[in-house]
Amino acid sequence: MTEQAYNHCVELHADNLYRFILKNIKDEDKASDIVQDAYEKMWRYKEGVDPEKAKSYLFTTAYHVLVDTVKKDQKMVPFERHTPTDYYTDSQYSDLNDILHRAIDQLPADQKMVLMLRDYEGYSYEEIEKITGLTESQVKVYIYRARVFLKKYIGKMEVVL
Repeated sequence: MTEQAYNHCVELHADNLYRFILKNIKDEDKASDIVQDAYEKMWRYKEGVDPEKAKSYLFTTAYHVLVDTVKKDQKMVPFERHTPTDYYTDSQYSDLNDILHRAIDQLPADQKMVLMLRDYEGYSYEEIEKITGLTESQVKVYIYRARVFLKKYIGKMEVVL
């Protein structure tokens, strides 16, 4: 990868990468640090990075840095700690987007990341498999479980309106 290709990659993917990381950790400073670490790693190994696959390399690297950061900070809450009342809301509220984001924040880190990669970033199962290192069947199971949780959390439409 040349310096020009690297700079072009930064221009193309920095915003999407930052948005993906920020949606997962909700901390602007840490998100910026993770994005910077991902680009730094790509720069260090630029000779081995194919410019055609730079986006995938960045998201994979950022994903691994994010996982390490989350584990280090011990912010992961085991799914078993949630009570059944955490899965739904019974208050009336008109902003479905806010309810959805609160529900996504309660997902376990692995489920949240694969769901974000699939539904927000539009990656295929195979691409998510490469980025996360999970098998395709694990990716599908995590996405399924996340969607079931979101469906239970949001509940019936009458409750949301």
